Amino acid sequence: MPTYKVIKNSAACSLCGEVIESKYRWDFVSCSCGEIFVDGGLDYLRRGAKNFDNFIDLSVTEEL
Repeated sequence: MPTYKVIKNSAACSLCGEVIESKYRWDFVSCSCGEIFVDGGLDYLRRGAKNFDNFIDLSVTEEL
């Protein structure tokens, strides 16, 4: 059982500067340069990067 609720699922790429947001379940979104991605919308947080040093987490969660 999750211990948090997702309010916003987003991130910024420090290479291309793009801010991306996943808005619904299975909404896989990557930045224009392909360095980072987010997925899961408000259901879960899934994220990835070629190099996590370029991933700036902008997600907002709330404890349950």
